[in-house]
Amino acid sequence: MRALFIAAAVTAALSFSVSAHAQEAKLRVAALSPENPTDPDNLVIARIDLSDQTMHVYVENRLAFVWRVSTGLGSFHTPTGQWNAYWLSPNHRSSIYNNVPMPWSVFFLRGYAVHGTTALDQLGQPASHGCVRLHPDNAEVFFKLVEEYGLNKSLVDGI
Repeated sequence: MRALFIAAAVTAALSFSVSAHAQEAKLRVAALSPENPTDPDNLVIARIDLSDQTMHVYVENRLAFVWRVSTGLGSFHTPTGQWNAYWLSPNHRSSIYNNVPMPWSVFFLRGYAVHGTTALDQLGQPASHGCVRLHPDNAEVFFKLVEEYGLNKSLVDGI
């Protein structure tokens, strides 16, 4: 049953239909809650591929979503390596860059976060000051997965 669900989620995630995507995202978050929160396999892993500007999200070691992202442009590098998420901020605003909104922020290293953006036309190409930008609907899904599974079970992997 769970394998069928994951396959359906991947198919839906690859369709970039915003309204259908937003509706299905809420259903997927509810269905992906862990049965045993102490099981070490209950992980959320966000693998950010800087070369192709995508984020692959694995839930319980299964690919669940593939999303376009924007990472650091020019001298504003997105860090590579692996970090556990350490802080969630659903309505965050940048204290550095003109109070710009960073909805559904999942912080993983110092001031770096995976978060939503309004610059949707830039998704799929480098454009940020180092954070990983997502469509806000996708950022909400990722945020809620990290919230549900826990910070210590959620990994951001920049490659």
